[in-house]
Amino acid sequence: MNGGPSGFNNAPVTRSIVIASALFTIIFGIQVAQKSRLVLSGYFQKTSIWKLIVSVFGFSSTPELVFGIYLLYYFRVFERQIGSNKYTVFILFSITTSLLLEVLALWLLKDPSLNILTSGPYGLIFSSFVPFFFDIPVSTRFRVFGLNFSDKTFIYLAGLQLFLSSWKRSMLPGICGMLAGSLYRLNVLRVRRIKFPEFIASFFSRLSWPSMGSSSSTGSSRNLLGNAPPYAVRQMEGNYPAPLSSMMEPPEDAIATLVSMGFDRNSARQALIRSRNDVNAATNILLESQTH
Repeated sequence: MNGGPSGFNNAPVTRSIVIASALFTIIFGIQVAQKSRLVLSGYFQKTSIWKLIVSVFGFSSTPELVFGIYLLYYFRVFERQIGSNKYTVFILFSITTSLLLEVLALWLLKDPSLNILTSGPYGLIFSSFVPFFFDIPVSTRFRVFGLNFSDKTFIYLAGLQLFLSSWKRSMLPGICGMLAGSLYRLNVLRVRRIKFPEFIASFFSRLSWPSMGSSSSTGSSRNLLGNAPPYAVRQMEGNYPAPLSSMMEPPEDAIATLVSMGFDRNSARQALIRSRNDVNAATNILLESQTH
């Protein structure tokens, strides 16, 4: 299972978050591991905002960094679906709400063992599991030793590892993150209607970050929710095998899934025919067609 085309095409905000998390972890997080969210960085004692920024983005250990970056990288699919402007709103809402919920939980629980919480973008990562559970379809199922698994299982296992990495100190931020994601999905305060100006996404797309295997498209945020024209889908036909029959009609639920991502119905239908009704592969066709 993948999040679409490799690299950070059409996901400039995710690219910035991933690189910021890696840099903050390397520079500050590992050196001051196991510190609380409010005192993570000992380098900015006079500037509390730096403590908060470092604690939100910097992981406190290498294993957490590995699993966290993997999940952040995969969840770039949501930025491609809703656009960089709305995804920025999702990031800010998830982080802010999860932090407020953590403060409330600490005040209510009064558990001394929770005075030190693990650091990192737990709010954003576990908020993303809510749309991942509801909106990302299963494309492959398989059995191992008599147990049923799907292509989504590996993402859940990575999240479970991160969730249990520091026991209660990581479980609390994880739970608060999932609650924040649920509030966003319920459209509390109509947050899903909020959209940042175009220059926000343009700023991230123009940042001179390392490409990490693929460069993002200039102005990609303007293309994310645009309708992919039929001729654009045909441009990608050479990259995907032809269907067994041109009369293979895609199921309505698969078409509806792609339409809900912002693609027009005709393009979604053609992409599903080309991918033999594989929703993930069809999504890749449509996303790649937008870069041409």
